[in-house]
Amino acid sequence: MNINTQLNETDSQQINSRVERSDPRLTSPEAKLQIRGVTKVFSKGRTVALKDIDLDIYAGELLCLIGESGCGKSTLLNMIAGFDAPTEGELLLNNEQISGPDHKRGVVFQESSLLPWLNVEKNIGLGLEIRGAGANKENQFTRFIELMGLKGFEHHYPTELSGGMAQRVAIARALINDPDILLLDEPFGALDAFTRMRLQDEFVRIWEEKRYTTVFVTHDIDEAVYLGTRVVALSRRPGRIARVFNIHLRRPRDRTSSEFIRLRGMIAKEFMALAHAD
Repeated sequence: MNINTQLNETDSQQINSRVERSDPRLTSPEAKLQIRGVTKVFSKGRTVALKDIDLDIYAGELLCLIGESGCGKSTLLNMIAGFDAPTEGELLLNNEQISGPDHKRGVVFQESSLLPWLNVEKNIGLGLEIRGAGANKENQFTRFIELMGLKGFEHHYPTELSGGMAQRVAIARALINDPDILLLDEPFGALDAFTRMRLQDEFVRIWEEKRYTTVFVTHDIDEAVYLGTRVVALSRRPGRIARVFNIHLRRPRDRTSSEFIRLRGMIAKEFMALAHAD
């Protein structure tokens, strides 16, 4: 069954007449990440978190994963990261099975998880130090500190940073390893609305410049529409892929535009139907 949701004919014509077509730089013909028949069961078979997940994610894509709490969004992200393994099925990155964590899969959590005894520069470079890949690290630090707007904060410690600044450090720490895929688990969820919108804009700027293949978990439909090239909605537990929305709104996106509001409303309507399904 084709689960790529097409808007109803009238709405689709009204929206697509005023939005950009797919940017050929966003995807490649071959899927970068392949998720095949993935099921995850916890508690000795008593809790089925995810069921029969099949999904292709393409090079350069910014895919947003949404769903209510407990539907398996973070579980799926953890399996892509290699922190956990599926009960059934497989996950392939660049046609190789994911069997454990790897520095080529960068992960950013809702909490920044910075080490409090290391300053900004050393937190960002921690992965390089662990891998013994510190050659030319000064140039790498400079590049990512400037990219994330951290210049002047290199020697600050986590307790001296705001929540937004700490998340910038966490993102820089994930990017400095030049990941094949970037995984973010509600990274802006704990921030105030103004900081969250500012970091969303900064993240889009970085993504447009670098074209990292990205999976971004969120429970915020507005955030998913603002960021994503596609939005994947999971059903209630056991989580299944219920809808896939292709988002072709022009960037920079305008949250107040009629196209944005209409698309957000239609996804919200589908999402609420999922939330109340038996």
